[in-house]
Amino acid sequence: MLRALLARLFGGSAAAPPEEDPVEYNGYRIRPTPFPRLGQYQTAGVIEKEIGGEVKEHRFVRAETHSSHEEAVAYSIVKAKQIIDEQGDRIFG
Repeated sequence: MLRALLARLFGGSAAAPPEEDPVEYNGYRIRPTPFPRLGQYQTAGVIEKEIGGEVKEHRFVRAETHSSHEEAVAYSIVKAKQIIDEQGDRIFG
């Protein structure tokens, strides 16, 4: 109960955000994970790739916020693709 009250006061959510379908891109799997923050949705996601039989993971959160969950999902995918194109496997090092 206290958790729900604090979540409402500070823009959070007591319920877990919905899980989005992963997007495949150049051998990587992108999972957008935007989350509510102060009445907006924060750009965030996870980039995964199997390397040597092990799944490597890179989590990112960016400063951009969006008025809807759908916009945040779309932009999180765009941002993940940009990270992949610029850094490649170095994101796991």
